Amino acid sequence: MEEMERRAPGADPGRLTEELAEAAKALGEVRRQVARVIVGQRYMIDRLLMALLADGHLLLEGVPGLAKTTAVKALANTLDAAFTRIQFTPDLLPADVIGTQIYNPREGVFSTRKGPIFTNILLADEINRAPAKVQSALLEAMQERQVTLADQTWTLPRPFLVLATQNPIEQEGTYPLPEAQVDRFMMKLVVSYPTAEEERQILDRSALPTQTPSMVLDPERILAFQELTRRVTIKPMLAGYIVNLVQSTRQPGSLSTRLARLIQFGASPRATIALAAAARAAAVLDGREFATPDDVKEVAPDVLRHRVLLTYEAEAEQVTADHVVREILATVKTP
Repeated sequence: MEEMERRAPGADPGRLTEELAEAAKALGEVRRQVARVIVGQRYMIDRLLMALLADGHLLLEGVPGLAKTTAVKALANTLDAAFTRIQFTPDLLPADVIGTQIYNPREGVFSTRKGPIFTNILLADEINRAPAKVQSALLEAMQERQVTLADQTWTLPRPFLVLATQNPIEQEGTYPLPEAQVDRFMMKLVVSYPTAEEERQILDRSALPTQTPSMVLDPERILAFQELTRRVTIKPMLAGYIVNLVQSTRQPGSLSTRLARLIQFGASPRATIALAAAARAAAVLDGREFATPDDVKEVAPDVLRHRVLLTYEAEAEQVTADHVVREILATVKTP
């Protein structure tokens, strides 16, 4: 817990406040630029920014046509950083993602051809359409920010962010993501339909020329904002609350017999780290130098929904992970 509440050595509280105000202003401008392309979807845009601040990967799930890909591209357009989109298909090979070694018979040597994963923002579109071998090729890159080709290890550019999309309805010809890979996504978003008012705005905009967002941030500022996010304070009581939430997913019987029969496996320690990182990012978006229980509650469903595995009994009762997480949040005492 002491590790979670520490500040950067020699940090000046006054200077930190100024830096946070500057970051909140810049991120607000990013929101405005993205809003030139996307109507509504504030939840999705804020989570994209949180992932950027917390240096974590994001999985976006929603039916086609909800602007998931458009939102990621709009965000990338506000950043002066390398952006690559890979359309995942059943015939995709690992070499198509990470690269390969090419033999030169004239010189008798191998040369490395780097794949599209060597970028700052990688859009893995319809990630569940690629076979497990391709999905596994992303594991090392997502966790360690590096790629191994033959006997050489290559460090990926910083920042490096994987934003993946998937369609929850059409399952024919798809390959469910392995649990090990799902766990490496800091958050999983469930993107919903727009409201009637937002849909009317979408209709009105469809007849207008397409807008292009202006660049707001470069890689250096993104890395600076990520360092700033790590300096946001999480007090001991809040750290204990975060741990209690994650522990409750593993020991649901301590909360209720109902949860005990609904949860098969709880969240890993990676969820604890992700929950703290996302809460810090939420604080930065508001220009605050400390995270609050409300920050944790706001991001907990996105951090935990893909890490809590339910029993067959829960599926039979049509209980979702979101239902379970909400029940845990309502039961665990808030500091």
